[in-house]
Amino acid sequence: MSDTPVLAFGPEDDCYHQLSDDPYETETNWWSFNIPERKIGCWIHAPYYPNRKTITWRIFAWDDEGYDPARMAYYRKVEEAAMPDAPDLRDIAFPGDKAGPGYSLKMIEPGMKYHLLYEDPSRGFALDFTHAGLHRPHRFPPGKPPFMQTPHFDQLGHVEGWMTLRGERIRIDGIGVRDRTWGPRGGPYAASPKTYANDLERVKHPGGARWREIERERGRGRIQYIFGHRADGTGFLGFARLQDADADGWAPMNAGWIRRDGEFGGLDASKSRMKSWRNPRTGWSTHMEVDLTDDMGRTMRSEGFVVSSMSEAGYGVNQLMRWDIDGGIGWGEDQDVWNGKHFVRMLDALKSVR
Repeated sequence: MSDTPVLAFGPEDDCYHQLSDDPYETETNWWSFNIPERKIGCWIHAPYYPNRKTITWRIFAWDDEGYDPARMAYYRKVEEAAMPDAPDLRDIAFPGDKAGPGYSLKMIEPGMKYHLLYEDPSRGFALDFTHAGLHRPHRFPPGKPPFMQTPHFDQLGHVEGWMTLRGERIRIDGIGVRDRTWGPRGGPYAASPKTYANDLERVKHPGGARWREIERERGRGRIQYIFGHRADGTGFLGFARLQDADADGWAPMNAGWIRRDGEFGGLDASKSRMKSWRNPRTGWSTHMEVDLTDDMGRTMRSEGFVVSSMSEAGYGVNQLMRWDIDGGIGWGEDQDVWNGKHFVRMLDALKSVR
Protein backbone atom coordinates (compact mmCIF):
# COMPACT_ATOMS: atom_id res chain seq x y z
CA MET A 1 0.00 0.00 0.00
CA SER A 2 3.00 2.30 -0.46
CA ASP A 3 2.23 5.59 -2.18
CA THR A 4 3.63 6.32 -5.64
CA PRO A 5 5.32 9.76 -5.95
CA VAL A 6 2.30 11.32 -7.65
CA LEU A 7 0.04 10.19 -4.80
CA ALA A 8 2.42 10.87 -1.90
CA PHE A 9 1.82 13.76 0.48
CA GLY A 10 4.57 16.27 1.24
CA PRO A 11 5.23 19.05 3.78
CA GLU A 12 3.17 21.46 1.66
CA ASP A 13 0.09 19.35 2.42
CA ASP A 14 0.21 20.50 6.05
CA CYS A 15 -1.09 23.78 4.65
CA TYR A 16 -4.52 24.61 3.28
CA HIS A 17 -5.20 24.04 -0.43
CA GLN A 18 -7.49 25.81 -2.89
CA LEU A 19 -8.36 23.87 -6.02
CA SER A 20 -11.30 25.81 -7.47
CA ASP A 21 -13.61 28.79 -7.10
CA ASP A 22 -16.49 26.50 -6.04
CA PRO A 23 -18.18 28.14 -3.01
CA TYR A 24 -18.65 24.64 -1.58
CA GLU A 25 -14.99 23.66 -1.80
CA THR A 26 -14.16 22.20 1.59
CA GLU A 27 -11.00 21.21 3.41
CA THR A 28 -11.19 19.31 6.66
CA ASN A 29 -8.89 18.44 9.48
CA TRP A 30 -10.12 15.73 11.83
CA TRP A 31 -8.61 14.30 15.00
CA SER A 32 -9.97 11.44 17.07
CA PHE A 33 -8.88 9.45 20.09
CA ASN A 34 -10.42 7.44 22.90
CA ILE A 35 -10.00 6.71 26.58
CA PRO A 36 -11.20 3.10 26.88
CA GLU A 37 -11.19 2.94 30.68
CA ARG A 38 -13.77 5.72 30.74
CA LYS A 39 -15.67 4.60 27.61
CA ILE A 40 -14.84 8.01 26.13
CA GLY A 41 -14.48 8.87 22.47
CA CYS A 42 -13.42 12.36 21.36
CA TRP A 43 -13.38 14.33 18.11
CA ILE A 44 -12.05 17.61 16.82
CA HIS A 45 -13.41 18.32 13.33
CA ALA A 46 -13.03 21.51 11.31
CA PRO A 47 -14.22 21.96 7.70
CA TYR A 48 -12.84 25.15 6.13
CA TYR A 49 -14.51 26.80 3.12
CA PRO A 50 -11.67 28.72 1.37
CA ASN A 51 -13.87 30.48 -1.17
CA ARG A 52 -16.34 31.61 1.50
CA LYS A 53 -13.51 32.38 3.95
CA THR A 54 -15.34 30.72 6.81
CA ILE A 55 -14.85 27.70 9.03
CA THR A 56 -17.16 25.47 11.05
CA TRP A 57 -15.63 23.42 13.85
CA ARG A 58 -16.84 21.00 16.51
CA ILE A 59 -15.28 19.49 19.58
CA PHE A 60 -17.13 16.74 21.38
CA ALA A 61 -16.51 13.91 23.82
CA TRP A 62 -18.97 11.16 24.58
CA ASP A 63 -19.26 8.27 27.01
CA ASP A 64 -22.00 5.77 27.88
CA GLU A 65 -24.09 8.27 29.86
CA GLY A 66 -25.72 10.14 26.97
CA TYR A 67 -25.58 10.30 23.20
CA ASP A 68 -27.14 13.66 22.19
CA PRO A 69 -25.43 17.08 22.40
CA ALA A 70 -27.22 18.04 25.64
CA ARG A 71 -26.19 14.80 27.37
CA MET A 72 -22.76 14.16 25.90
CA ALA A 73 -19.76 14.51 28.16
CA TYR A 74 -18.93 17.66 26.16
CA TYR A 75 -20.18 19.30 22.97
CA ARG A 76 -19.44 22.63 21.28
CA LYS A 77 -19.92 23.79 17.70
CA VAL A 78 -18.98 27.08 16.04
CA GLU A 79 -20.54 27.63 12.61
CA GLU A 80 -19.32 29.72 9.67
CA ALA A 81 -16.82 31.77 11.67
CA ALA A 82 -14.85 34.23 9.53
CA MET A 83 -11.33 33.12 8.51
CA PRO A 84 -8.73 35.20 6.65
CA ASP A 85 -7.24 34.29 3.29
CA ALA A 86 -4.78 31.39 3.34
CA PRO A 87 -4.41 30.91 7.11
CA ASP A 88 -1.36 28.87 8.06
CA LEU A 89 -2.70 25.49 9.14
CA ARG A 90 0.74 24.59 10.53
CA ASP A 91 0.34 27.10 13.35
CA ILE A 92 -3.19 28.35 13.81
CA ALA A 93 -5.68 29.41 16.45
CA PHE A 94 -9.18 28.82 15.11
CA PRO A 95 -11.74 31.60 15.68
CA GLY A 96 -14.22 31.20 18.50
CA ASP A 97 -17.51 32.91 19.29
CA LYS A 98 -19.17 34.65 22.22
CA ALA A 99 -18.85 31.47 24.27
CA GLY A 100 -15.06 31.59 24.08
CA PRO A 101 -11.99 31.01 21.90
CA GLY A 102 -11.39 28.17 19.49
CA TYR A 103 -8.69 25.52 19.56
CA SER A 104 -5.08 25.81 18.43
CA LEU A 105 -3.11 23.48 16.18
CA LYS A 106 0.67 23.50 15.74
CA MET A 107 2.74 21.32 13.43
CA ILE A 108 5.83 19.94 15.19
CA GLU A 109 7.11 17.59 12.46
CA PRO A 110 5.76 17.84 8.88
CA GLY A 111 3.18 15.18 8.18
CA MET A 112 3.90 13.37 11.42
CA LYS A 113 3.57 15.22 14.72
CA TYR A 114 1.11 17.88 15.95
CA HIS A 115 0.07 19.58 19.15
CA LEU A 116 -3.56 20.52 19.83
CA LEU A 117 -4.74 22.73 22.67
CA TYR A 118 -8.23 23.78 23.74
CA GLU A 119 -9.86 25.13 26.89
CA ASP A 120 -13.43 25.92 27.89
CA PRO A 121 -13.24 27.07 31.54
CA SER A 122 -16.99 27.65 31.74
CA ARG A 123 -17.54 23.90 31.32
CA GLY A 124 -14.42 22.68 33.10
CA PHE A 125 -13.25 21.10 29.85
CA ALA A 126 -9.82 21.18 28.19
CA LEU A 127 -7.64 19.23 25.76
CA ASP A 128 -3.85 19.26 25.57
CA PHE A 129 -2.36 16.45 23.48
CA THR A 130 0.05 15.49 20.73
CA HIS A 131 -0.68 13.21 17.78
CA ALA A 132 2.52 11.44 16.65
CA GLY A 133 2.01 9.52 13.40
CA LEU A 134 2.86 5.83 13.33
CA HIS A 135 3.36 6.06 9.55
CA ARG A 136 3.40 8.57 6.72
CA PRO A 137 -0.08 9.65 5.58
CA HIS A 138 -1.64 7.22 3.10
CA ARG A 139 -3.93 8.42 0.36
CA PHE A 140 -7.08 6.47 -0.38
CA PRO A 141 -7.12 5.26 -4.00
CA PRO A 142 -8.50 7.99 -6.28
CA GLY A 143 -11.40 7.05 -8.51
CA LYS A 144 -12.91 4.66 -5.97
CA PRO A 145 -15.79 5.41 -3.62
CA PRO A 146 -16.30 7.20 -1.36
CA PHE A 147 -13.53 9.65 -2.40
CA MET A 148 -13.80 9.64 -6.17
CA GLN A 149 -11.82 12.82 -6.88
CA THR A 150 -10.93 14.64 -3.67
CA PRO A 151 -7.54 13.85 -2.10
CA HIS A 152 -8.00 12.11 1.24
CA PHE A 153 -5.76 10.37 3.74
CA ASP A 154 -6.00 8.72 7.13
CA GLN A 155 -3.13 8.42 9.57
CA LEU A 156 -2.79 6.35 12.72
CA GLY A 157 -0.97 8.01 15.56
CA HIS A 158 -0.03 7.73 19.19
CA VAL A 159 -2.12 10.30 21.03
CA GLU A 160 -0.71 11.39 24.37
CA GLY A 161 -1.73 14.16 26.73
CA TRP A 162 -4.62 15.22 28.92
CA MET A 163 -8.35 15.82 28.89
CA THR A 164 -10.03 17.85 31.60
CA LEU A 165 -13.68 16.82 31.96
CA ARG A 166 -15.92 18.61 34.46
CA GLY A 167 -12.75 19.73 36.21
CA GLU A 168 -11.25 16.23 36.41
CA ARG A 169 -7.87 15.72 34.73
CA ILE A 170 -7.81 12.47 32.73
CA ARG A 171 -4.82 10.89 31.00
CA ILE A 172 -4.87 10.32 27.21
CA ASP A 173 -2.51 7.60 26.02
CA GLY A 174 -3.47 5.42 23.07
CA ILE A 175 -4.04 5.07 19.34
CA GLY A 176 -5.89 7.79 17.46
CA VAL A 177 -6.75 8.51 13.83
CA ARG A 178 -6.59 11.80 11.97
CA ASP A 179 -7.64 12.55 8.40
CA ARG A 180 -7.59 15.30 5.81
CA THR A 181 -9.78 15.85 2.73
CA TRP A 182 -9.80 18.79 0.34
CA GLY A 183 -11.37 19.82 -2.93
CA PRO A 184 -14.67 20.90 -4.54
CA ARG A 185 -17.81 19.29 -3.18
CA GLY A 186 -20.12 20.39 -6.00
CA GLY A 187 -22.78 22.02 -3.88
CA PRO A 188 -24.80 20.92 -0.87
CA TYR A 189 -25.17 17.20 -0.21
CA ALA A 190 -27.74 15.58 -2.47
CA ALA A 191 -28.76 12.00 -3.10
CA SER A 192 -27.87 10.28 -6.37
CA PRO A 193 -29.54 12.01 -9.36
CA LYS A 194 -30.45 8.59 -10.78
CA THR A 195 -34.20 7.96 -10.84
CA TYR A 196 -35.81 4.64 -9.96
CA ALA A 197 -39.24 3.32 -10.89
CA ASN A 198 -39.64 1.92 -7.39
CA ASP A 199 -37.61 1.41 -4.23
CA LEU A 200 -36.91 -2.24 -5.02
CA GLU A 201 -34.92 -1.18 -8.09
CA ARG A 202 -32.52 0.49 -5.67
CA VAL A 203 -31.50 -2.88 -4.21
CA LYS A 204 -28.71 -4.77 -5.95
CA HIS A 205 -29.38 -8.08 -4.18
CA PRO A 206 -33.08 -8.27 -3.14
CA GLY A 207 -34.17 -10.54 -0.33
CA GLY A 208 -33.30 -11.20 3.28
CA ALA A 209 -34.60 -9.27 6.25
CA ARG A 210 -36.71 -6.29 5.21
CA TRP A 211 -34.69 -3.82 7.29
CA ARG A 212 -31.48 -5.06 5.67
CA GLU A 213 -33.06 -4.69 2.24
CA ILE A 214 -33.96 -1.07 3.00
CA GLU A 215 -30.49 -0.45 4.45
CA ARG A 216 -28.80 -1.36 1.16
CA GLU A 217 -30.97 0.80 -1.10
CA ARG A 218 -28.73 2.57 -3.58
CA GLY A 219 -28.61 6.33 -4.13
CA ARG A 220 -29.26 7.20 -0.48
CA GLY A 221 -25.76 8.46 0.35
CA ARG A 222 -25.05 5.64 2.82
CA ILE A 223 -21.50 5.55 4.20
CA GLN A 224 -20.20 3.38 7.02
CA TYR A 225 -16.58 3.79 8.07
CA ILE A 226 -15.06 1.52 10.70
CA PHE A 227 -11.63 1.04 12.20
CA GLY A 228 -9.95 -0.70 15.09
CA HIS A 229 -6.33 -1.00 16.20
CA ARG A 230 -4.42 -2.46 19.10
CA ALA A 231 -1.87 -0.42 21.04
CA ASP A 232 0.92 -1.53 18.68
CA GLY A 233 -1.05 -0.35 15.63
CA THR A 234 -2.14 -3.82 14.50
CA GLY A 235 -5.61 -3.53 13.04
CA PHE A 236 -7.75 -2.38 10.14
CA LEU A 237 -9.59 0.58 8.64
CA GLY A 238 -12.01 0.86 5.76
CA PHE A 239 -15.40 1.73 4.29
CA ALA A 240 -18.25 -0.77 4.15
CA ARG A 241 -20.19 -0.63 0.88
CA LEU A 242 -23.67 -1.30 2.28
CA GLN A 243 -25.20 -0.63 -1.14
CA ASP A 244 -23.45 -3.76 -2.43
CA ALA A 245 -24.26 -6.03 0.52
CA ASP A 246 -25.83 -9.43 -0.05
CA ALA A 247 -29.19 -10.55 1.32
CA ASP A 248 -27.52 -11.99 4.43
CA GLY A 249 -26.05 -8.59 5.34
CA TRP A 250 -22.40 -9.12 4.35
CA ALA A 251 -21.11 -5.88 2.79
CA PRO A 252 -17.82 -5.57 0.87
CA MET A 253 -15.17 -3.22 2.27
CA ASN A 254 -12.75 -1.04 0.33
CA ALA A 255 -10.43 1.99 0.48
CA GLY A 256 -8.73 0.81 3.63
CA TRP A 257 -6.01 -1.36 5.08
CA ILE A 258 -4.80 -4.18 7.23
CA ARG A 259 -1.81 -3.23 9.37
CA ARG A 260 0.30 -5.97 10.93
CA ASP A 261 3.98 -5.91 12.04
CA GLY A 262 4.09 -2.28 11.03
CA GLU A 263 3.27 -3.07 7.39
CA PHE A 264 0.19 -1.93 5.49
CA GLY A 265 -1.77 -3.86 2.91
CA GLY A 266 -4.64 -2.34 0.96
CA LEU A 267 -8.01 -4.07 1.34
CA ASP A 268 -9.02 -6.46 -1.40
CA ALA A 269 -12.65 -5.41 -1.90
CA SER A 270 -13.52 -8.75 -3.50
CA LYS A 271 -12.50 -10.64 -0.34
CA SER A 272 -13.09 -8.13 2.48
CA ARG A 273 -16.47 -7.81 4.15
CA MET A 274 -18.37 -6.66 7.23
CA LYS A 275 -21.67 -7.66 8.80
CA SER A 276 -23.39 -5.70 11.55
CA TRP A 277 -26.36 -6.28 13.84
CA ARG A 278 -28.62 -3.38 14.84
CA ASN A 279 -30.51 -2.49 17.99
CA PRO A 280 -34.25 -2.47 17.14
CA ARG A 281 -34.80 0.39 19.59
CA THR A 282 -32.12 2.81 18.30
CA GLY A 283 -31.41 1.45 14.83
CA TRP A 284 -27.68 1.69 15.50
CA SER A 285 -25.19 -1.15 15.22
CA THR A 286 -24.54 -3.16 18.37
CA HIS A 287 -21.79 -5.47 17.17
CA MET A 288 -19.99 -6.45 13.97
CA GLU A 289 -17.97 -9.15 12.32
CA VAL A 290 -15.16 -8.15 9.97
CA ASP A 291 -13.48 -10.63 7.61
CA LEU A 292 -10.63 -9.01 5.65
CA THR A 293 -7.98 -9.85 3.06
CA ASP A 294 -5.35 -7.41 1.83
CA ASP A 295 -3.50 -7.13 -1.48
CA MET A 296 -0.64 -9.23 -0.07
CA GLY A 297 -3.00 -12.09 0.72
CA ARG A 298 -2.91 -11.53 4.49
CA THR A 299 -6.16 -12.11 6.34
CA MET A 300 -7.62 -10.62 9.49
CA ARG A 301 -10.81 -11.49 11.34
CA SER A 302 -12.20 -9.27 14.03
CA GLU A 303 -15.35 -8.94 16.09
CA GLY A 304 -16.38 -5.63 17.61
CA PHE A 305 -18.88 -4.48 20.21
CA VAL A 306 -20.25 -1.00 20.78
CA VAL A 307 -19.18 0.56 24.09
CA SER A 308 -20.64 4.07 23.80
CA SER A 309 -22.45 6.19 21.19
CA MET A 310 -23.07 9.78 20.15
CA SER A 311 -25.52 11.23 17.64
CA GLU A 312 -25.97 14.90 16.79
CA ALA A 313 -29.21 14.47 14.84
CA GLY A 314 -30.61 11.17 16.13
CA TYR A 315 -30.00 9.05 13.05
CA GLY A 316 -26.32 9.12 11.95
CA VAL A 317 -24.08 7.90 14.75
CA ASN A 318 -20.44 7.68 15.88
CA GLN A 319 -19.64 4.83 18.25
CA LEU A 320 -16.68 3.76 20.34
CA MET A 321 -15.90 0.13 19.48
CA ARG A 322 -14.00 -2.56 21.37
CA TRP A 323 -12.44 -4.99 18.88
CA ASP A 324 -10.93 -8.45 19.27
CA ILE A 325 -8.03 -8.36 16.78
CA ASP A 326 -5.61 -11.25 16.27
CA GLY A 327 -6.02 -12.41 19.85
CA GLY A 328 -5.64 -8.95 21.36
CA ILE A 329 -7.92 -6.05 22.27
CA GLY A 330 -8.15 -3.00 20.06
CA TRP A 331 -10.23 0.16 20.02
CA GLY A 332 -11.75 2.25 17.29
CA GLU A 333 -14.98 3.60 15.87
CA ASP A 334 -18.09 2.94 13.84
CA GLN A 335 -19.13 6.02 11.84
CA ASP A 336 -22.56 5.35 10.36
CA VAL A 337 -23.82 8.09 8.00
CA TRP A 338 -27.45 8.21 6.85
CA ASN A 339 -29.98 10.32 5.03
CA GLY A 340 -32.55 11.00 7.77
CA LYS A 341 -35.62 9.81 5.85
CA HIS A 342 -33.82 6.64 4.77
CA PHE A 343 -32.85 5.87 8.38
CA VAL A 344 -36.47 6.27 9.54
CA ARG A 345 -37.68 3.79 6.91
CA MET A 346 -35.06 1.26 7.98
CA LEU A 347 -35.88 1.74 11.68
CA ASP A 348 -39.63 1.34 11.04
CA ALA A 349 -38.90 -2.03 9.43
CA LEU A 350 -36.57 -3.01 12.24
CA LYS A 351 -39.29 -2.23 14.82
CA SER A 352 -42.10 -3.91 12.94
CA VAL A 353 -43.96 -6.58 14.94
CA ARG A 354 -46.30 -7.84 12.20
